[in-house]
Amino acid sequence: MTDRPLTPQAPAYAEGSIRVLKGLEPVQQRPGMYTRTDNPLHIVQEVLDNAADEALAGHGKKIKVVLHTDGSVSVEDDGRGIPHGLHPQENAPVLELVFTRLHAGGKFDKGKGGAYSFSGGLHGVGVSVTNALATRLEVSSHREGHVARIAFAGGDVVEPLTRHRAVEGDRKQGTTVRVWPDARYFESATLPLGELAHLLRSKAVLMPGVTVSLTHEKTRDTQTWQYKGGLRDYLQQALGGEPVIPLFEGAGYADAGHDSFADGEGAAWAVAFTEDGAPVRESYVNLIPTSAGGTHDSGLRDGLFQAVKGFIELHALLPKGVKLLPEDVFARASYVLSAKVLDPQFQGQIKERLNSRDAVRLVSHFVRPTLELWLNQHLDYGKRLAELAIKAAQSRQKAGQKVEKRKGSGVAVLPGKLTDCESRDLNHNELFLVEGDSAGGSAKMGRDKECQAILPLRGKVLNTWEVERDRLFANNEIHDISVAIGVDPHGPHDTPDLGGLRYGKVCILSDADVDGSHIQVLLLTLFFRHFPKLIEAGHVYVARPPLYRLDVPARGKKPASKAYALDEGELAAMLDKCAKDGVPREKCQISRFKGLGEMNAEQLWDTTLNPDTRRLLPVQLGGLDFATTEAHITALMGKGEAAARRELLERHGDAVEVDI
Repeated sequence: MTDRPLTPQAPAYAEGSIRVLKGLEPVQQRPGMYTRTDNPLHIVQEVLDNAADEALAGHGKKIKVVLHTDGSVSVEDDGRGIPHGLHPQENAPVLELVFTRLHAGGKFDKGKGGAYSFSGGLHGVGVSVTNALATRLEVSSHREGHVARIAFAGGDVVEPLTRHRAVEGDRKQGTTVRVWPDARYFESATLPLGELAHLLRSKAVLMPGVTVSLTHEKTRDTQTWQYKGGLRDYLQQALGGEPVIPLFEGAGYADAGHDSFADGEGAAWAVAFTEDGAPVRESYVNLIPTSAGGTHDSGLRDGLFQAVKGFIELHALLPKGVKLLPEDVFARASYVLSAKVLDPQFQGQIKERLNSRDAVRLVSHFVRPTLELWLNQHLDYGKRLAELAIKAAQSRQKAGQKVEKRKGSGVAVLPGKLTDCESRDLNHNELFLVEGDSAGGSAKMGRDKECQAILPLRGKVLNTWEVERDRLFANNEIHDISVAIGVDPHGPHDTPDLGGLRYGKVCILSDADVDGSHIQVLLLTLFFRHFPKLIEAGHVYVARPPLYRLDVPARGKKPASKAYALDEGELAAMLDKCAKDGVPREKCQISRFKGLGEMNAEQLWDTTLNPDTRRLLPVQLGGLDFATTEAHITALMGKGEAAARRELLERHGDAVEVDI
């Protein structure tokens, strides 16, 4: 028996290897997960948002921001002031908890009697991040005739809480936070003054009657904003010139007896249409700017489209052969939208995009009837808007016809089981490769037939990693996929003709279980091996249908609702949130989908097909190059790689939870 060759000793992996990050350490180790790191504006905005939330709740009329000569920034409000006492459960000062404890705040309780009904804060993370990424942070809170002060450095308390009776000349209530951002955590330590001024101006616009000021201590200059005209005047100033149709503005909010929405939920908006120039588009949720838009923007778009489409149909203005799409109406629209949502769900901590599914319906519900009424009261402007939309639709269809002519008519006969879409606009069209005929049936009924095509796949697709290209078409499923897409199989160094491509998005749609994941891997293997240029050009996507449905009973102001969870982790988070909202877990009904075939057409549209609410992941190489990715897939999919797969399973098997 020969001795095994000596190999370097691997680092020991034992109980002591596990490190628990405490307090604000997670923020300091990975600041990019919690805030923007290009400059300190976002950590200042977290303080500003708290001041704005006080005004939104009706407890403040002034917000004052000062840029000090030493590089620090202070934000002062005249709200209620952060409470001075000890937290009843934590036995620590509330002023300390708010700034040093992640997920601690006054905005979780959105029910009756809560401190904040509507607010931008929802994670309880905001000012904790500001404190973690600052060399120093000072807080003073004026409340009930007393002043409390505390100071931090690098997230830790350096001057413990002190409290004394307010003296003559002190203001009666409010909070002042002064922060010195730590330059180590940011690419640039300089605040972008233009962005800051725009942010402050927008807060004043969204809160008529509230005065917002910015003072430069060095130059002693002060800018002050207070608006009474609201969104209309703001958009008019932003556009500069006159729109071709007068600004349309409106607002709508649910009352206490509304069937679908909580008391106070709704939106205010101002919309204009121009013939040229870049459109101005700004949206906010509970005063938080959502620069990446979200479901409230989608609701505005849907409301505008449905109202204009209804007006065009009522007055028979649509020429024969012209098909109107939402982007035709929305293409020349400029808008400012301010939505109020009781319990907003954002994408990521920096809240750039709203993800709340109900916001589409909420905003559309109030925008559509208001615009329909306005259009029919102002027929000349309504017809002018209809002309703009029809002109955009005709230009789009003409462009699509040019592409069709270039492709020629000698194409292969499309597969019989393909349910094609009506549109020929490549940028708009989507093909869903659906696992199973039953799921394909639901998808056909639930899809948008204008732009979504369905190709059901029977059984598991062939593992094509080691199949020669000239043998691919022997497999019917792969033959149908290639013909439906309109692109021939090719290699990574080929230059295939993508002119025949029939869909801008090719989406893999399989069950959320283990078998569905296997089919997903087989299809990704096919595209990576034999259609790599589709991945490179960003045409391949993976749809993420939910595994669970959660039915939550009515509670307080909030009506009964349903939600969908991708996996057990997301389901557990939803149940935790329900428990915090006062709904016991046992009262929540949980359903698990065995497969897509169990979903009806409406559920499949709601969760997986609707562009406004679905989760669709683009397939990309990520940080690895092509050769490295190819080596990884060879180890996973190659027939002669059993030993490599066994080693992989032995090394990482403990990290996997098997769903049997």
